Amino acid sequence: MLPGTAARKKPSWSGRNMAKKTATQATQRLLKVTLVRSVIGTKEAHRATVRGLGLRRMHHTVEVIDSPEVRGMIRSISFLLRVEG
Repeated sequence: MLPGTAARKKPSWSGRNMAKKTATQATQRLLKVTLVRSVIGTKEAHRATVRGLGLRRMHHTVEVIDSPEVRGMIRSISFLLRVEG
């Protein structure tokens, strides 16, 4: 290694880590959440909740783990979402 160069770290998205993550998700129940209404004109807290669920734009769908915390987030912005599963 040349002086002044840093050692490269292994990326966190390596295949080994991704396989472990998907195996964990496969054992837990998932909910499909879709943003069906715009967040324009909503409270800042509602927009933060939408981003916390991983939704980025209208008609974007994500799968989230079914837990009491996620259920509470969904309940607080239910008027913006469609939930399946």
